[in-house]
Amino acid sequence: VLPWLAAMDFFQNAGQQLGAASMPRQYAGPMTSSAPGRLPGSDEVYHLVQDLRVVERREQALLELSKRRESLHDLAPILWHSFGTVVALIQEIVCIYPQLSPPPTLTAPASNRVCNSLALLQCVASHPETRPLFLKAHIPLLLYPFLNTVSKDRPFEYLRLTSLGVIGALVKVDDAEVISFLLQTEIIPLCLRIMETGSELSKTVATFIVQKLLLDDMGLTYICQTAERFYAVSSVLAKMVTTLQHTPSIRLLKHVVRCYLRLSDNPRAREALRQCLPEALQADPSSPHWSEAMAKCLHEDTATKRWLTQLLQNLSLR
Repeated sequence: VLPWLAAMDFFQNAGQQLGAASMPRQYAGPMTSSAPGRLPGSDEVYHLVQDLRVVERREQALLELSKRRESLHDLAPILWHSFGTVVALIQEIVCIYPQLSPPPTLTAPASNRVCNSLALLQCVASHPETRPLFLKAHIPLLLYPFLNTVSKDRPFEYLRLTSLGVIGALVKVDDAEVISFLLQTEIIPLCLRIMETGSELSKTVATFIVQKLLLDDMGLTYICQTAERFYAVSSVLAKMVTTLQHTPSIRLLKHVVRCYLRLSDNPRAREALRQCLPEALQADPSSPHWSEAMAKCLHEDTATKRWLTQLLQNLSLR
């Protein structure tokens, strides 16, 4: 708890000292975008970014910038290099930590506000220029208290999902530096718990993150290095298969099967999977092990069906 309290004190104090410093000169040029409709002029964008440093105008600026971030291709470097902006975004994050403690008091407006901050940080995490700086500052760690929440109330679910989106943006680019960083943190246990207990959408994003970690050789080696890590992952995947029998989701099944297929590339994991692969995945989709809805989903998704066939061949089960 103490490190988070220290972070809160630092960023609260820093936020009071941001002042009204001007933007760096190198980011004073016009912005371009291909999005249809009325686009904000460069002056309007920079004024909104400057408003992030003013507590009274920050909430509206967060809302406007988060809505327009997809059309503002240079927004990430502007956010990162403008004076005090990242500190202001982090201040928004750490200031709601006390609302996460039991009994949780997080409200929908507070959740929406911090999610707008996270949306801007996702923009920073996605940009090739700012992503290494984002990692070097260890900003993803500030999101882990949100991923560690268990309340199923909508404000918490929205917060978890948006935080997962930031991590998902990091792993999406297949960057070895990202994988190395995440493997040194608690991201896998956090994702596994969400895969087991979260909403369908949160489960899907969390499983995608684990899948991307597995697809990297470093990640596969890490997870298969000990029996405890392997069984932690495989047991959650098996529970998900059982759940999918009752609440089918081809999008989620696709990621689960892809995780199993990647695990089968490791010799030790392949041997273990021969003993613990769920019966439903071993059986023919027309058998009673598959629900009618799930069998239909599999039939309509050729990629997942092909991955499942390859998985069974790798395990010498078909």
